[in-house]
Amino acid sequence: MSPTVFRHKNYRFYFFSREERRIHVHVMCPDGDAKFWIEPIVSLSQYSGLSQKKLKELQNIVEGHKNEIIHSWKKHFKS
Repeated sequence: MSPTVFRHKNYRFYFFSREERRIHVHVMCPDGDAKFWIEPIVSLSQYSGLSQKKLKELQNIVEGHKNEIIHSWKKHFKS
């Protein structure tokens, strides 16, 4: 199961249900995908197929939705 947290443009931000415990979000788009750690600070964990410009844009989007991501994480994982 990989619930969508939110969508922005052609990006899908989502979780994998049975992955690691540290809060993070995955991003998928037609060009590739990425994973961002949310705590202690928003930071890029890994990526594939995305330019540095797109990665910076995605990081800004994740930072802007940080509270929403954390809330959705806690609700989904009941922590």
